Amino acid sequence: MNAYEGRLWLAHYPSGLADHLDLEFGSPLEMFDAALASAPDDPAVRYFGATLSWADLDAASDALAHALQTHGFATGDRLGIAVQNGPAILLGLLAAWKTGGVAALISPMYKRSEFRRALDDFTPSALLVLDDVLAEVTDEVTGSVDLVITVSPLDFAGNDDVQRVFEVSRVPAAGTVGLLDVIATGSRDVTRQATAPDDIAVLAPTSGTTGPPKGAKLTHRNLAFSAQAYRDWTDLQTGEPILCMSPIFHVTGLVGSVMLALSLRSPLILTHRFDAGLVLDAVRTWRPAFSVAAITAYIALADHPDASPEAMSSLRLRYSGGAPVLPEVAERLSERLGGMIHNVYGQTESTSPTHMVPPGAHAPVDPETGALSVGLPIFDTMARVVDESGEPVPPGTFGEIVTAGPQIAAGYWGQADEPGSALRNGEMRTGDVGFMDADGWFYVIDRSNDLINAAGYKIWPFEIEQVLQSHPAVLETAVVGIPDDYRGESTRAYVALQPGAEVAATELIEFCRERMAAYKYPREVEIVGALPRSATGKLLRRELR
Repeated sequence: MNAYEGRLWLAHYPSGLADHLDLEFGSPLEMFDAALASAPDDPAVRYFGATLSWADLDAASDALAHALQTHGFATGDRLGIAVQNGPAILLGLLAAWKTGGVAALISPMYKRSEFRRALDDFTPSALLVLDDVLAEVTDEVTGSVDLVITVSPLDFAGNDDVQRVFEVSRVPAAGTVGLLDVIATGSRDVTRQATAPDDIAVLAPTSGTTGPPKGAKLTHRNLAFSAQAYRDWTDLQTGEPILCMSPIFHVTGLVGSVMLALSLRSPLILTHRFDAGLVLDAVRTWRPAFSVAAITAYIALADHPDASPEAMSSLRLRYSGGAPVLPEVAERLSERLGGMIHNVYGQTESTSPTHMVPPGAHAPVDPETGALSVGLPIFDTMARVVDESGEPVPPGTFGEIVTAGPQIAAGYWGQADEPGSALRNGEMRTGDVGFMDADGWFYVIDRSNDLINAAGYKIWPFEIEQVLQSHPAVLETAVVGIPDDYRGESTRAYVALQPGAEVAATELIEFCRERMAAYKYPREVEIVGALPRSATGKLLRRELR
């Protein structure tokens, strides 16, 4: 038996936390129905001063489901959803499931070619889309989708903050119907279609950090398991408000906010898009207990002049995922915001979490790499670190992290389970290089395809980034390999500076040279205004390359 089969991590589980989940629900729709039956008039959504109850969500999603069925939407059909964090996305999810369909999530941040590719991949029968997004991609949608239902960020809002902050207005579109009109005039006569736990519930686009996004097939069981995993791991209580800071069109916001709120019968706090001022207002007003977001969101909150430990005091559970967090960043944010930020680790294909830090626990920092642990494998989850041949490596040895469990997606939409796929044989080959220490804590160092080979020397970008991050003028940095006629590859660092800071690129190169082996320090440094990131805060190194 190797160290992974021994599941060393179980020794660090909090007292009373089992290693197995007995699922309470088989699907997210079952969770919704339970909340509706238990407390129909309780708050389900808070959105810019307005409150929608569970009964409100049920009635509105029935009207949307009726409209879909009237237009021939059938079991297994895809409802494309291209909206931000507003009530409409919940209505779209519920309506798709009530009709036996699949919610195909499409990023509202896509440009025309990306939107076209998503439509070609998912072939939706109907589309729920923000009106301003549709205005940009009309030519791609026309003739491709039978029914187009438009949404405005102003829909359901109880004050003008969404208009004031995001400067939005309604954008009429010919040949479409507005969601509010559907709800106001629609019937609730819906023929509910049965679904099985292993049926596809959501097509979730992968992050696209290494290439075009693929649609991960997340089942009803995947979503139900991950929602309960978040709930039971954190020991959140029924009705505790959930703050949504991550995009719901990505798996983190979908599972760590929407699905979690459904499982808890808790109000979900939405702000259309992330804005630090709006989020701080929402925290003061609605007193959420939990949120999960990219570390960049917490940095933005910490940099806001209204941020303080007192302002954030209700948010007792704060999790961050999407990218490794440097220990010094986590410490600074804890001081500024008045509470620990815990790591959560997973992928779209793992329906969000495979590893989490227990609430209140201080994740260890590896003394050699300086990396902060991403946590322990959660309930029913097996994690291993393997070499290039797929064989487990000993604790402390670098390799690729591989995960397996009830949260692993059923595959990729439109793609076979091929030998080279990240999803194969019920496992997720994460592409992340890391290790497990002798106590069962896991660490992520870099992406396997980010390794730089300079004159035969292997360089992990993380090593250089950690040194640069220690310079007082540096806000954030990313290192990539660039072609070099002599060395094969060389290193270039892109650096964003702290507000008001000034430093020369040559000074940063010298700073690294004094602290690193000669083959490691960056040969080039470029000062930039910001690093390219996905909507969920993941660094897009391929754009830098």
